[in-house]
Amino acid sequence: MRVKGGVALVALVGLVWAQAQSTPSGQIRAITTAVPFLLICPDARSGGLAETGVALPPSMYSMHWNVGALALMQERMGIAFSYTPWLRALGIGDINHLYLPWAWNISEKAGAVGASLTFFSLGKIEFTDNAGIKTGEYDANEFAISTGYSHVITGNLSAGVALKYIQSNLTGATTVGGITTQPGRSVAGDMGVYYQKDVTLKVKPQPLPLTIRWGVHVSNIGAKMAYTTSGQRDFLPGNLRVGYALTLKLDEFNSFSLANDYNKLLVPSAGGAAQVALLEGMFKSFADAPGGWREELSEVYWSIGAEYDYNRIFRVRAGFFYEDPMKGNRRFITLGAGLTFRQIGLDVAYLNSLIQNHPLQNTLRFSLYYLWR
Repeated sequence: MRVKGGVALVALVGLVWAQAQSTPSGQIRAITTAVPFLLICPDARSGGLAETGVALPPSMYSMHWNVGALALMQERMGIAFSYTPWLRALGIGDINHLYLPWAWNISEKAGAVGASLTFFSLGKIEFTDNAGIKTGEYDANEFAISTGYSHVITGNLSAGVALKYIQSNLTGATTVGGITTQPGRSVAGDMGVYYQKDVTLKVKPQPLPLTIRWGVHVSNIGAKMAYTTSGQRDFLPGNLRVGYALTLKLDEFNSFSLANDYNKLLVPSAGGAAQVALLEGMFKSFADAPGGWREELSEVYWSIGAEYDYNRIFRVRAGFFYEDPMKGNRRFITLGAGLTFRQIGLDVAYLNSLIQNHPLQNTLRFSLYYLWR
């Protein structure tokens, strides 16, 4: 990948994440942040469900979706590895997203702990001046290391917190256009609440067990990040995620689940956000859209997914994701499948974008996990 002149950072970040398409009116007001890789769906289980996850059954993936769920995880321990190729539809072969989560449910009294590593390799970046002369190259990458703790508040309710260290090195401290760049570094926190309860639907010919789950998760709340020595700092992608999941057990072997998530970036939508303090920006994000309350509602993006499970061995999934055209215009459908053999499992997911130029268009992602029961 080659980046020219003094636009290295803007071009690189835009290539990796920008997905906004032109609307009929030409108005695009997508919210931008530093390190948007923190919002990438990291695992193929949720990937097959159109990136729902805040209220899914607890697992090691809860480190990303809802750290509060860890304490209600049925398995004693779990570890996973997920791989997502990025921008393959555009012919770029050296950008990859890797995710390694781990969780240990110690006991009901002691709670659960978890950790995760997220690594985003952006490939080799070649820098040139405005005359096209090569000035250097660098293997750009970003990563985040997280640790979390969750505890049962009541028999059905748990809550948790997580702390993460984030580093984003896009240029290798290269001087671009007379501006000295530096790796972006920050520390951020997550907080989550999770609830699940078993009820019985009184239907004929026989009652059916139903598990109701809901979750609330606030993530990536931390200090702003700077990429240059000039001191300009950008918001992290602070995010509020709420959602529910319903699992209906049809009989001894068959069950069906429905999950629905809603997201809102806790980042100011109006211009001049770089001069707004962190907490002030979070609260202003609910009432600062130039278009008023209608535009505020358009900043909420949502997804819905369904899963059929046979005897906790084989699963098939599908989902739909929607984001307003003014705020990014991501719309896609997903398909997925999962297979568990004893303690080892494999999930795959496929994304078909309804709008052109999605980074994961026609891409398969994979997750491999191991469970201790």
